[in-house]
Amino acid sequence: MDRITTSDGSTTLYSEEYQEYYHTKSGALEESFKKFVEPCNLKPGSSVLDIGFGLGYNTLAAINSLKNAKIVALEKDSDVLKEIQRLNVPEGLKQDFEKVKQAANNLGYKDKDIEIQIVLGDAVETIRKINQKFDAVFLDPFSPPKNPELWTADFLKNVKTLMKKDATLATYSCARRVRENLKSSGFLVKDGPTIGRRGPSTLAVNI
Repeated sequence: MDRITTSDGSTTLYSEEYQEYYHTKSGALEESFKKFVEPCNLKPGSSVLDIGFGLGYNTLAAINSLKNAKIVALEKDSDVLKEIQRLNVPEGLKQDFEKVKQAANNLGYKDKDIEIQIVLGDAVETIRKINQKFDAVFLDPFSPPKNPELWTADFLKNVKTLMKKDATLATYSCARRVRENLKSSGFLVKDGPTIGRRGPSTLAVNI
């Protein structure tokens, strides 16, 4: 896979299937912390559904910020999990990224503080196999034009059923259709942080 260094020094890859990079060029790791983890206001011990595990940066940001977390991640592409083993991150994140690498290699990782489970397959199907409630959802597939099946009202309704009351869904997209589908699925929708893109990200609360 083609790779580039983003503006914050972290690496992202290019998907030939979707014809897009996995992250914004302004900062792959920055986006994970600022657009996904921080806006969800998670507490230690929180459970997170990470839709579009990709290079594992959102899960990395979650376990680094919380130090005690349970993550269930959905990922379609087994090849990208292999690419994770070749990536480097800043020194302060390396210990946690080793946990992400082990999870990518074994489809899971567990110690006394952290639990990561990766569910491999098409998220439209695998979302129906999840049987637990989450404190937050990171919705991070490829863009709506490239990966439309993970932005539909039907898919978002399935996501909502897995969220605790007042849980927050965070996503980078502010596309009008995405927000309309979130609203029609019963979410309270509001602006998230504006970092590295022209428009704000989106937060959707399960009211």
